[in-house]
Amino acid sequence: MTDAPAGVTLPAQQDKPEEKLSYRLITGPDDRAFCERISTALAEGYVLHGSPAAAYNGINVIVAQALVLPAAIASADAAVATAVDRLDSDDDLNAEAFEGHA
Repeated sequence: MTDAPAGVTLPAQQDKPEEKLSYRLITGPDDRAFCERISTALAEGYVLHGSPAAAYNGINVIVAQALVLPAAIASADAAVATAVDRLDSDDDLNAEAFEGHA
């Protein structure tokens, strides 16, 4: 079943550009290829999120680096700000929260 109007062909899933994920965790051996993957993500607009992590698997040092899109951070910050504003503006809720407590 399709949502397209009669006579209209929608592009196949493989023809659609892949949407960027808001969050990525890149892992791998600590080598040039790993650094190239991080560099590519930075060039695509991602920013580093937190410090890298490293572990030794008995053979190689394995590293991990989280990356996020700045728009995802802004969206999350806006959602938190909206929630705080709603809590601050709901006087009835604030009064009920302390009712009956010593």
